[in-house]
Amino acid sequence: MITRVLVGVDFSEASRQALDRAGNWAARLGVPLVAMHVLQPPAPMLPEAQIALPDPAWLHTMEDHAREQLTGWVKAYPGTAVIVRWGGPAEELVSEADPRTLLVVAQVGHSTLERLLFGSTAARVVRLAPCDVLVVRTEKTS
Repeated sequence: MITRVLVGVDFSEASRQALDRAGNWAARLGVPLVAMHVLQPPAPMLPEAQIALPDPAWLHTMEDHAREQLTGWVKAYPGTAVIVRWGGPAEELVSEADPRTLLVVAQVGHSTLERLLFGSTAARVVRLAPCDVLVVRTEKTS
């Protein structure tokens, strides 16, 4: 039995469609909707062979901004919880899910080269998730 719907949001048009689909499923099932955005940590820079880590205040500002954006995106779905985390998108979404979650992600159309070089968050989620996954198929818009 599904007890909540978790949707990954990266602020693309494809993830807006996934959020809409997730909201519809949550309403239909009468379960909570949770929207999650994952910030990817910046790689340390190496100016003149010394590691420079990002300013913690800047990281906190980035997190606050993402939370504000996500809160705005879910206004159409009252009561939706928002989560912002740092890490790999697929891994963080999977770690938040449990066997009674319906996990919703967007599958953006990519070229063969893009899939080869970067892989697919949706494919990794499907492979690693402990629960059912709904992949919302969309075409890449540019």
